[in-house]
Amino acid sequence: MAGLNAGLVRLGVWAPVASERVGDLHGPVMVLGFLGTLISLERAQALRNPLAHLAPALLGAGALALVGGAPLLLGQLLLFDGAIAFTVVLVALWVRAPLPLVAAQALGAFFAALAAGLWIRLDVATILPLLAVFLIITIAAERAELAQLTMGARAIPTLMVMACVLAVGGMISIFSPAIGLRVLGLGAVLVAVWLLRDDVGARMIRASGLRRYNAAALLAGNVWLAVAGMVWLIVGQPVNRGAYDMTIHGTFLGFGISMVMAHAPIIFPAVIGRPLPYTRALWVPLVALHAGLALRIAGDLADVELLWRTGGIVNVASILLFVGVAAHSAVRS
Repeated sequence: MAGLNAGLVRLGVWAPVASERVGDLHGPVMVLGFLGTLISLERAQALRNPLAHLAPALLGAGALALVGGAPLLLGQLLLFDGAIAFTVVLVALWVRAPLPLVAAQALGAFFAALAAGLWIRLDVATILPLLAVFLIITIAAERAELAQLTMGARAIPTLMVMACVLAVGGMISIFSPAIGLRVLGLGAVLVAVWLLRDDVGARMIRASGLRRYNAAALLAGNVWLAVAGMVWLIVGQPVNRGAYDMTIHGTFLGFGISMVMAHAPIIFPAVIGRPLPYTRALWVPLVALHAGLALRIAGDLADVELLWRTGGIVNVASILLFVGVAAHSAVRS
């Protein structure tokens, strides 16, 4: 809620809490506070050790400290500690099952910790590529884990190569954004093409019910990742709002949130301990998410502020609507 409020502030429209300070925290709160807490909670459940829940607890506490008005450094340190704990959880999972797939997930968590640590000294724009590496590797590894049978024996080696490309791009971007972001863009395009070709989305889109919904969310998310990667590959560091929206929001909204929506009926039941039945109402926030992002970018390209702001508002509404629909489905079950 706080991260979405910050997004409204950055759009320059009405927000429940009209605070520029909160607006400046939009990126870290949404990626580390929201997505980081969500993903680390799911991994903590997999480890089945109560101490593993320190990771989502610290990440959540750090985000709440930031938006609650605590000293900035306190919130940053809590996020850093949470990201380190998240990395430790993944390393523990790897020790239990020393598989390349788990190693890739640990690499993604490391980049979350690296971004959180560097944010103490650097600005948000500098750490965004590192957060993108975290998200792309994590989701790609999760897709390889969930669809191993259909993706074939080459899925894991392919994942590891692409994870290394993304990691190299993220590291170089700290010192040379023009080069590093192009390498990162190459990695993002490769991941998107791989998932579009080998993941289950293309096969399941002709099905019905949950399978079609899941496929649509996967395919749309991969398309946005391809768009973001192509823009990074061509322009390097975004210099205008259109390129920024296509890369940053294409990755974190179009790809990241779409994957959350795709996985919710499958993974959430294991986390919350109760069913999350599929309902056709889930299509509404999914369509709104991608339509809002397309509208936002159209506003950028046409230089129409109204379209840009409207698309941003639709994106915020789509996430709120998704939470409402998912909660209603879980409670009703």
